[in-house]
Amino acid sequence: MYSKKIQFALRKAGAKPGFRVRVTESKRVFEGILLPRPEAGDENCVVLKLENGYNVGIGFNAKTRIEALEGGGAELEKFARARNKFDLHLPSVSMIATGGTISNRVDYRTGGVHALMTPEEMLANAPQLADVVNLRSVLSPFRLASEDMCGEEWKKLAVLAAKELNDGSRGVIVTHGTDTLHYTSAALSFMLKHLCKPVAVVGAQRSPDRGSFDGSMNLACAAHYAKGNIAEVAVVMHGSSSDDYCLAIPGTKARKMHSSRRDAFRPINCLPYARIWLDGRTELLRKDFHGRAEQEVVADAVFEPKTALLKVFPGASPELLEYLIDKKYKGVVVEGTGLGHVPTEPADKKASWIPAVKRAVEEDVVVAITSQCLYGRTHAFVYSNLRRLHAAGAVFCGDTLPETAFVKLGFLLGHENLSVEEARKKMQENIAGEISPRLTEQEFLV
Repeated sequence: MYSKKIQFALRKAGAKPGFRVRVTESKRVFEGILLPRPEAGDENCVVLKLENGYNVGIGFNAKTRIEALEGGGAELEKFARARNKFDLHLPSVSMIATGGTISNRVDYRTGGVHALMTPEEMLANAPQLADVVNLRSVLSPFRLASEDMCGEEWKKLAVLAAKELNDGSRGVIVTHGTDTLHYTSAALSFMLKHLCKPVAVVGAQRSPDRGSFDGSMNLACAAHYAKGNIAEVAVVMHGSSSDDYCLAIPGTKARKMHSSRRDAFRPINCLPYARIWLDGRTELLRKDFHGRAEQEVVADAVFEPKTALLKVFPGASPELLEYLIDKKYKGVVVEGTGLGHVPTEPADKKASWIPAVKRAVEEDVVVAITSQCLYGRTHAFVYSNLRRLHAAGAVFCGDTLPETAFVKLGFLLGHENLSVEEARKKMQENIAGEISPRLTEQEFLV
């Protein structure tokens, strides 16, 4: 609740939360929708939503004037009221909402965050959807921040996505928090067998109450992708910092490369499938993808939780790997340096990782090698230390991204009928586009 001074000024002006008002403070003038005071906010600060979508707080003093403008009396819920309804004649797609910034909006009555759970509510955040697809359903198997998700959630998403695709949806859109979105896109890429329709994994870097909200455009582009002919799992997010186009990035080749930029997700060691504009114009950037077909999608939803991702650093002790072996982990992806190096012949011989790798292999723990360089490949035979690591039994994973290798190894080890040796071999095989047949100059820093 606002302070008594502000309440008196509002009554005098005939205004209340939800009304359009003008607030004059010294030489500055602000116009916008009067919002309720946030529970944790300053009671002597007037809060407005400006036309550009941003909120502003204005300190109230004896010289501050508040005026109600024409068009007052607007209900706060008009911020989230859909202007259109879905056209049943448009292609039908399903949405699976898991949480994250993109599937929330601010409830200005309480100041809290409200999860969007119906097609109509999703329309309020992304009104362009109504011109692209018929959103037949919004499903939510769980509501979690992406950093709280793990293999169990990936399995649920794979099962639900397969069901929706087999039940008649032309495609599926998965809304997701951005921090681990690329882990989920990799998991769906491995778990959805015989995929014959598009699956778009989409998030937002900016919240819906900000003028720079990117989720609306991302969702619209994801809808264009979901009704299209690229039958692959793809991350669909801003392709630049401006609102010009989105990229559809292969699910096993996407990585979050910036903590806050709207074009944070980039393709690594490959080109995107396509650029997608808001109006649906699509520019294909590669041809090596599966096209739409009519067949049943199978959810091969398994994951071994005793799988780890371990980063090498200068002076990293082999005790880190020994600890995971002692804890009965079944697989460890090592994010090595350069071409896949680990400490091998340090001045302190006890600090070499080679004995720990040998022990892991002897105890049927898969040790998979990736590179923290991200771009380029690991290679087992360029340097003698790499040869020693290979001879110890480590498996080099080509240009597979560390996060993707972690998901892939957990997926393989989740199959009880797959032997350790078979899992080792498959880590070196391209299953879902995670290993590029060749790398070109064109694919660096796309």
